[in-house]
Amino acid sequence: MTKASSSIKSKVFKTVVQIVFTVGALAIVLTKTDLDQLWSIISNANPIHLLSAILFFNISKVVNAFRLNRYFTAIGLRLSGWYNLKLYYLGMFYNLFLPGGIGGDGYKIYVLKKHHGLKVVNIFSAVFWDRVSGIFALIFLSAALILPSSFAALHPGEMQWLWLIAGITYPLSLLLTWLFQRQFMSVFFITAVESLLIQVTQVISALFILMALSASSHQIDYLAIFLISSVATILPITIGGAGAREVTFYYALNHLALDVNTGIALSLVFFGISAISSLPGILAKMRHEPGHSLAAVSEEQAEKS
Repeated sequence: MTKASSSIKSKVFKTVVQIVFTVGALAIVLTKTDLDQLWSIISNANPIHLLSAILFFNISKVVNAFRLNRYFTAIGLRLSGWYNLKLYYLGMFYNLFLPGGIGGDGYKIYVLKKHHGLKVVNIFSAVFWDRVSGIFALIFLSAALILPSSFAALHPGEMQWLWLIAGITYPLSLLLTWLFQRQFMSVFFITAVESLLIQVTQVISALFILMALSASSHQIDYLAIFLISSVATILPITIGGAGAREVTFYYALNHLALDVNTGIALSLVFFGISAISSLPGILAKMRHEPGHSLAAVSEEQAEKS
């Protein structure tokens, strides 16, 4: 078996696994949900609030693209904001519509290696640490929103652990950056702020969805579960997080004895907004831009001397 055929089989297997998990998770939720009521909630959604949700979702993605570009700059790669934004949205499209394949992050690494001559390990470090930065912000805000939610009333004895998690999240992030990715220390604080802004704007997007669905009560609970479900989608076992988010909403809302249909509707609409927002990525054509890699220039100068 050749290396190429083995790689193709691996990608096909990954795609099949993602499809199975996505369909299975959605089936578990939808077979236990009042589909007529779910459709009624979604079909009667306020379009103005939905447009606001789309706006804030895309604000979060633009900020995310800027954060990633800071990591690229830290490894000596200078990209224009427009080129980086196109690359980011194309990566979003790949992640959502080409599951199991090269993936959005893999495509970014491929393009930047091909056009800018950096080592794959350096580009991978920037892309990976960008993700890590987002995860720390997500954990911090999840803990912060759970504290005033109904979870606190049901499990008051466990809230001390959430205070601890919230307190150590960023000191731990700083320590790990210093130990393992010291080249990113210069951008640590600004990217930490941007990471929080990304998650906050996504929460605002989710809040507008709740408003569109006329869900005026227990909004803190729904938003806390929304962030918890975002943590659940980190592992790429489903397509674009679909299924994993809905399962999290279903069991968490049942635990709190809240309306499951509203939570599932929030989750499905958010996925729809993600899909719609990813579509412009297919229009991006990534070519070599006039920008340059400081690392590649240095290597060329060293070779000439």
